[in-house]
Amino acid sequence: MRKILIIGSGKSTSYLLKYLLDKSEEEDLHIIVADKDIQNAKNLLNDHKNSQAIALDVFDRSAREKAIENADIVISMLPARYHIEVAKDCISFGKNMVTASYVSSEMADLDKAAKNKGLVFMNEIGVDPGLDHMSAMDVLDRIREKGGKIILFESFAGGLVAPESDNNLWNYKFTWNPRNVVVAGQGSAAKFIQEGTYKYIPYHRLFRRTEFLEIDGYGRFEAYANRDSLKYQSIYGLDSIKTLYRGSMRRVGYSRAWNMFVQLGLTDDSYTIDDSENMSYRDFMNAFLAYSPTDSVELKFRMALKIDQDDIVWDKLIELDIFSNKKMVALKKATPAEILQKILMDSWQLGPDDKDMLVMYHKFGYELDGKEYQIDSTMVTIGEDQTYTAMAKTVGLPVAIATLAILNEKITTPGVQIPINKEVYQPILKELQEFGIVFTEKEVPYLGYNPLNV
Repeated sequence: MRKILIIGSGKSTSYLLKYLLDKSEEEDLHIIVADKDIQNAKNLLNDHKNSQAIALDVFDRSAREKAIENADIVISMLPARYHIEVAKDCISFGKNMVTASYVSSEMADLDKAAKNKGLVFMNEIGVDPGLDHMSAMDVLDRIREKGGKIILFESFAGGLVAPESDNNLWNYKFTWNPRNVVVAGQGSAAKFIQEGTYKYIPYHRLFRRTEFLEIDGYGRFEAYANRDSLKYQSIYGLDSIKTLYRGSMRRVGYSRAWNMFVQLGLTDDSYTIDDSENMSYRDFMNAFLAYSPTDSVELKFRMALKIDQDDIVWDKLIELDIFSNKKMVALKKATPAEILQKILMDSWQLGPDDKDMLVMYHKFGYELDGKEYQIDSTMVTIGEDQTYTAMAKTVGLPVAIATLAILNEKITTPGVQIPINKEVYQPILKELQEFGIVFTEKEVPYLGYNPLNV
């Protein structure tokens, strides 16, 4: 049997494993899942006859090399920073490799070695990055094939809670790594191009400059800018484009409320709080406010951030119970961001019956025969439950489909790459439709770059 080694069995592996197990008989596959803690893998594999769960510490070089040498292809579902050691072993043992993570500089440096050995190292084949690349290139290539010139491209994505499970004032719950949500946008100013001019949004203004979007049947959303909208400009062939903007989607009102945390400094991850393990949530909030012998923490908070008591933002903050005297931080030497994450996890975890939602929205503006046109493309996927989530579906299925295509030599171009070529994205997008991951396109009047607030 052909052996597929999957290293890591986190939240995004449920659909990946289900797809490969369902194909295992007809494709002659044996699925090996390696993880330091294999219980989740065992639960998902459910003693399938064509599967095996093995304990593996990725830092155990000997065990890692043995597992990789024994495989026909390797999927790394580890945190991105750990891919490189797996990738080096794949070079050594001549194994193709698939990841859903961004191409790091260390991974890019392996391109020549991968090409010399004829190996496919497919990266960024999840949802964002992944589905965004494939769905965007599909439309961009079609516009170019009919002679159109791309003048605008905007791309947005968000992992949100499904409408039927949306029961808090923030209209949000954690559907992916909570830490990434808390520190989103930090590190550098957001950068994009608007009508031929470079634009920048510093972190302290990021959540107050948003664009509104409408998706048929799902209502209104807002989006804030990604740190670097220009990362894929040349890769997508958009060097002469007038407007290029990428952003993250939330429900309307989220960003204005989140900005309160940013302004107070609660998302800072650069230093630790003394005696944090003995703080209550109320103590934590008070630590960032001016001293007053008479005013309450709540009043000082509202005065510092100019929040009226009848403002919905205040209701959102109260809902999180951030002023509790009873709830304890209980984290030693924690950063403000780590403490805020703990507080939010009390309220924003998906419940047993909750479903998540993955939304994606692309705008394409182009010129053809002297006229301007626009295509809007949207995709919404709803999860089934806490295990088979929309996030796991939109990450895991593209990874699984690409892996099988590489194994079957339908994807053969060697080197470190992302899924922007037709041999990759066309068959994957087509197969994803069978699983309900469908992009809906419509022609709309071209309005140029016209957000309400940016």
